[in-house]
Amino acid sequence: MAITVHPVAPRNAATDPHPRRSVAVQPLPALHPVPRRRWSSRATRPLLALALVGASLAAAPAAPAGARDLPTAAPLAANPYERGPAPTVASIEATRGPFATAQTTVGASSVSGFGGGTIYYPTSTAEGTFGAVAISPGFTARQTSVAWLGPRLASQGFVVITIDTRSVYDQPASRGTQLLAALDYLTNTSTVRTRIDRNRLAVMGHSMGGGGSLSAASTRPALQAAIPLTGWHTQKSWSTVRVPTLVIGAENDTVAPVSSHSEPFYTSLPATLDKAYLELNAASHSAPTSANVTVAKYSISWLKRFVDDDTRYEQFLCPAPRGSAIEEYRDTCPHS
Repeated sequence: MAITVHPVAPRNAATDPHPRRSVAVQPLPALHPVPRRRWSSRATRPLLALALVGASLAAAPAAPAGARDLPTAAPLAANPYERGPAPTVASIEATRGPFATAQTTVGASSVSGFGGGTIYYPTSTAEGTFGAVAISPGFTARQTSVAWLGPRLASQGFVVITIDTRSVYDQPASRGTQLLAALDYLTNTSTVRTRIDRNRLAVMGHSMGGGGSLSAASTRPALQAAIPLTGWHTQKSWSTVRVPTLVIGAENDTVAPVSSHSEPFYTSLPATLDKAYLELNAASHSAPTSANVTVAKYSISWLKRFVDDDTRYEQFLCPAPRGSAIEEYRDTCPHS
């Protein structure tokens, strides 16, 4: 009986329309790919000898009992970072994704560099390690203002930490430094560090926390994604950022008007960068501080696309999305 083998085609940077940016790839300890079976020449040698010399040779030994029941090797996913089933509009708009989650509290006294927080994470590691996201609140706010994003993103296959800052009055640059400190804590010290791929990290934040996410992206170009949510920052030019960035603004924002914050943030980012600008229709500065389907679905899609390199989510970003909840959307599609 012939055994069918499905070889895995290597990725080709010259032909792959979505080559992955250079990162160190770590093994996925929970994955157990089926070993490839190699063809044996033992069964073909008698036929070759018969053709050459016309002699009758004994047939090759029969396959051991039960060999015909061996399963064929299933094709492996081209992208080892894909997590969860194929996405749909319903799945990215849902309040919870396919992963069950848990959470743990990080006390301020047990960490340095930021003010503690809450970690949300998928409970199963059957699909391997996950990317991680740190999220900062805005001026005078605490992590409770962005807490809704924790389980929402974690249930889609990310480890998430929502942080408190050392002072509620910390400015954006300080919040950026604290976001990076939180990521370092997640990957080096936290109780969930073995669940995280330290090469797939992202930052988010609201208001001054959003400005902090831009500062963090400027400081650490190895990050995979940044998402400032109605961000506020005195610095308007971010031409040095090399991290894929989704800027989310709000049409009726009077605290961080898009004309002086989100729009110049976006336009100052390099034209060659994977970037997008989403303006929430008829929304205020506080729109991202409570459950918001539009903020969630495009944040999930951006994180999946660039932290997980999961091109299954490209369909929700390119071509540019439209709808009554979106006042304006700009992009650099197609993404690299």
